[in-house]
Amino acid sequence: MPEINQYNAIRFDRKKYSGESHSGESHSDESLKMIYKALIKPRLIEEKMLILLRQGKITKWFSGIGQEAIAVGVGLALDPEEYILPMHRNLGVFTSRNIPLTSLFAQFQGKKSGFTKGRDRSFHFGSNAHHIVGMISHLGPQLSVANGIALANKLENNQKVTIAFSGDGATSQGEFHEALNVAAVWDLPVIFLVENNGYGLSTPNNEQFRCASISDKAIGYGMEALQVDGNNLLEMIYTIQRAKEKAISGSKPILVEALTFRMRGHEEASGTKYVPEELMEEWQAKDPVQNYETFLLENKIISDGEISEIKSGIKKEIEEGLSLAFEEPLAEASEESELADLFAPSPQTIEKPLPAAKKNIRLVDAISKGLYQAMEKFPNLVLMGQDIAEYGGVFKITEGFLEKFGKDRVRNTPLCESAILGAALGLSIKGYKTMVEMQFADFVTCGFNQIINNLAKSHYRWGQNADVVVRMPTGAGVKAGPFHSQSNEAWFTHTPGLKVVYPSTPTDAKGLLASAFEDPNPVLYFEHKALYRSISEEVSDDFYTIPIGKAHVVTQGTDLSIITYGMGVHWARAIAEEFPEISMEIIDLRSLIPWDKEAVKASVMKTNKVLVCNEDCLTGSFSGEIAAWIAENCFEFLDAPVMREGSLDTPVPFAAKLEDQFLPKDRLREKIRKLMEY
Repeated sequence: MPEINQYNAIRFDRKKYSGESHSGESHSDESLKMIYKALIKPRLIEEKMLILLRQGKITKWFSGIGQEAIAVGVGLALDPEEYILPMHRNLGVFTSRNIPLTSLFAQFQGKKSGFTKGRDRSFHFGSNAHHIVGMISHLGPQLSVANGIALANKLENNQKVTIAFSGDGATSQGEFHEALNVAAVWDLPVIFLVENNGYGLSTPNNEQFRCASISDKAIGYGMEALQVDGNNLLEMIYTIQRAKEKAISGSKPILVEALTFRMRGHEEASGTKYVPEELMEEWQAKDPVQNYETFLLENKIISDGEISEIKSGIKKEIEEGLSLAFEEPLAEASEESELADLFAPSPQTIEKPLPAAKKNIRLVDAISKGLYQAMEKFPNLVLMGQDIAEYGGVFKITEGFLEKFGKDRVRNTPLCESAILGAALGLSIKGYKTMVEMQFADFVTCGFNQIINNLAKSHYRWGQNADVVVRMPTGAGVKAGPFHSQSNEAWFTHTPGLKVVYPSTPTDAKGLLASAFEDPNPVLYFEHKALYRSISEEVSDDFYTIPIGKAHVVTQGTDLSIITYGMGVHWARAIAEEFPEISMEIIDLRSLIPWDKEAVKASVMKTNKVLVCNEDCLTGSFSGEIAAWIAENCFEFLDAPVMREGSLDTPVPFAAKLEDQFLPKDRLREKIRKLMEY
């Protein structure tokens, strides 16, 4: 592959600054001056930020000096209501969207009035009012979020485009490839803009990829690509406008590669010692601010006096904004406030079924029926998953949905779990509800980052809820081996910002699913595969809800409490029948986050002996959290140690005898005997 000096061919071409667009229309002198104001503003802010950084008044800064034409070009080329998903060095996006500088500076300083209330730094924020969705540190995931916004635009046929930024380094991430693939397959009006500045932090591109240019990566996805001189502001504006027209008219994604260079380090502490001196000198000559200013002066569009006046006005605005931001107090620590912002408000409305006919249905039927009724109730609900459309899903839960609700709302997906989960967040930003089906709960590892760092943290960070239900077919007992049998709910109970439910009966499955869709927050909905067709009961035909966070007392008892959920409920009931002499109270948690501490405490106070059971491997399982809480909060009511039982600390084996040994059912009997001996 060519070395980094491939960019030597990019020369400042004064002809491109003729003031004429490619359509033959001329920019007026006034519009060219306005473009200059938009370009110089982020440069002047950056210069001030670097001073503040040296003074210790801000803690970190990612400089975009040398790349301003890209961010400003995008901001000026799009309509104000079209979403932009920028990155570290795209200050020009925020300024071109006219975000008040006081708010921007308060964000940089971690003040309460900042967009994240002091919870995140720099450009890690979004603002729906300005149609901006900020990045997370993992870089690539925002590309998939852009897909979701673009999908919403396509469903609404509103002739809008979405644009997501990426650096050249992030094009090596799997998320980049998943996002491009999904956008191409779904024909989404989205622009993927890659700022190719030659380095991923300090690693040059010839150590990042082997294709001649990043735009070549579009070929494999059947996607059109455009390459542009990212230091030429008018060329940037034109290229983005052209890409927008193509994306909307053809309802297709476009990859734009903007060739540029950053004149400072990845962030200020990094420095630029790894960059050859001659390369720095060459790109300094291509500085987008200096060259555009020179063009305006040489063509007598602007005078030195006007430039000085413009800069003076912007500097005054900066100082005023900083003064107001500095005057604000630091964010006060409030446990109540922190916890309150973790989830979007979700007042639970309990909808009880009307006295209508009930039917004896299986767990799998209850889930299907609940999903169907949610689709009827919420016309903004979109289902996404592998094979869920014509095929009806591997467990046939969505069979017949395509004919009723159509391809727009029942969407087959490529094998791109991460990209689809990211798209779900994008749909939420546009006011949609989504359901993402993991074909098996085990496969959620491929989308872990989106759930843990995007869905879970979005509302806490910048007030954007993620109205997403992730259905998770889970559990062993079906002889499916290590990759189709895991109980992985504890991975998510440890993550603030997620709700986790785990029904054990058809009635609860239907009611909790309805509640999950009514809740505007991300809900992980676990459904045990071995229970799909092995249990049934009378379930109301009506739409009804069961509150998330409320346990169910399965059986009343006085000698022993068994706290469990999912398959554990059925094991406990079977064992209780084996020991009629022991009065066992079985508590089905139903919800793990939040979980019903009051119900658990009431049971402990009643029986004074507790066994906590789950199917998950014992070490690190959710049973440990329950047991620890009981030991701390109910110690005075206990007549024996809190005991636990779970599966062996091994992967889930395939062979029947090995799997039976792995699961805790047989060990439960011994634990009950041991507990009753106290």
